[in-house]
Amino acid sequence: MRPKALLSVSDKTNIAELARGLVELGWEIVSTGGTAKFLSERKIPVTPIESVTGFPEILSGRVKTLHPKIFGGILALRDDPKHQSELAAQAIPKIDLVCVNFYPFVEAARKPNLTEAQLIEEIDIGGPSLVRAAAKNFQHVIVLTDPSDYETVLDELRQGGVSEVTRRRLALKAFAKVAELDIAIYQTLQERWALEGERLFLAYTKAQELRYGENPHQRAALYRNALAPGLSSQIEVLWGKELSYNNWLDTESALALLGELAPPACVIIKHNNPCGVARGKTLLEAYESALECDPVSAFGGIVALNQSVDRKLAEKLNEIFLEIVVAPDFAPDALPILQQKKDRRLLRYRELRFPKETLRFLGGDLLVQDADAIVIQENSWKVLDDAALSEAERRDLIFAFTVCKHVKSNAIVVAKDEATLGIGAGQTNRVGSARIALAQAGERARGAVLASDGFFPFPDTVELAAQYGIAAIIQPGGSVRDPEVFEAARKHKITMVLTGVRHFRH
Repeated sequence: MRPKALLSVSDKTNIAELARGLVELGWEIVSTGGTAKFLSERKIPVTPIESVTGFPEILSGRVKTLHPKIFGGILALRDDPKHQSELAAQAIPKIDLVCVNFYPFVEAARKPNLTEAQLIEEIDIGGPSLVRAAAKNFQHVIVLTDPSDYETVLDELRQGGVSEVTRRRLALKAFAKVAELDIAIYQTLQERWALEGERLFLAYTKAQELRYGENPHQRAALYRNALAPGLSSQIEVLWGKELSYNNWLDTESALALLGELAPPACVIIKHNNPCGVARGKTLLEAYESALECDPVSAFGGIVALNQSVDRKLAEKLNEIFLEIVVAPDFAPDALPILQQKKDRRLLRYRELRFPKETLRFLGGDLLVQDADAIVIQENSWKVLDDAALSEAERRDLIFAFTVCKHVKSNAIVVAKDEATLGIGAGQTNRVGSARIALAQAGERARGAVLASDGFFPFPDTVELAAQYGIAAIIQPGGSVRDPEVFEAARKHKITMVLTGVRHFRH
């Protein structure tokens, strides 16, 4: 008796080639409505599924493969005499290969104005059931869920049979496909119905192995969100080696901050912290101002820009070593200049979208929180003693507080004319971060503004800011020592803005 293959696919990619290859090897093709029609139109002999089951498709196609003559033929153990005798008694033919891919639920869920009834109809029942059954019986049944595996299976069949290793790999992929679909359904319905779920499921697909992790002795890989495009899907590597683990982290940090700044703007990142940020009248001016904040740290850093890079800017970027330059585009005459640095990566981003939640693993568990989407609620901020703010001060305070949100806590940012002059990051006390930022700014701090991601536990940072001539401070407020902090600001005639919004970043 000829081996049988059941083919039932939504994605018809390479299905005709698979079917022809199987027919040439002496296989019988059994198929469902749409797939059977597709193969018949290409002159490939095919047996309709109802010829096997003796039962027509019913309920508008909701039931077509869910039949004992199909699942018996898939699930029967070939080395179990009882199973074989039951197949013979019921005239159930063995099915030796199952090739199925599912209704495009994820794609359908993204369509605007899709009704709930239409969405529910995109939930595949027969497909996942067939795949699970075939994967369960992988030692006797080949299961195919990915067109990229068709040719490999055909090659092994031509050489005498599909290996145990391949069967296991295909079964594992099949179970993953079913799980991925179920996760997509769960997440989509949970969001649509606005219900709190007790479970959090993640589905990611390996995109590439990375050279190493944060350090050379650590293995690393990039996995892409299987259900919704993430950041890496929006980035195209135009030039240079593949990105490392640390490159990806720094690129994310750069683009997350850049996405909050109106163009022309530049962000320079080093070791996952901003070391220079600025807006300017031109992109070149923004880069020069950002670089001026800390040119030492910028060496070997990542530069992110939110307008196209022209030739003049490319020449300026080439004056120091920058590991990555990422922008929405590059002028044709700028690329050859930037490509003169062989160890540089040039990246083009298409769109800046970040998830509504952030996840962090906790020793195998998971911490989940809403993304820090608010920068400042200006209509609710309070100015100490209702002091007047100039438009330039207002603009610089918002800019500095925006940058502060993306600096590791404790974070202090000194800025003027929408350019950072000093950044203090990650110190275990706030005044320590302030010393770093103010010392970096030096004389330029006079008349500038200072932002703090958290409240001041003591007035010491205000006293230090006064020594450098800071004109205005923006901070959340809320310390038990606020009265002492406010009094220090009054004493030194520093305007103080209280946001009521904290931006810790650990």
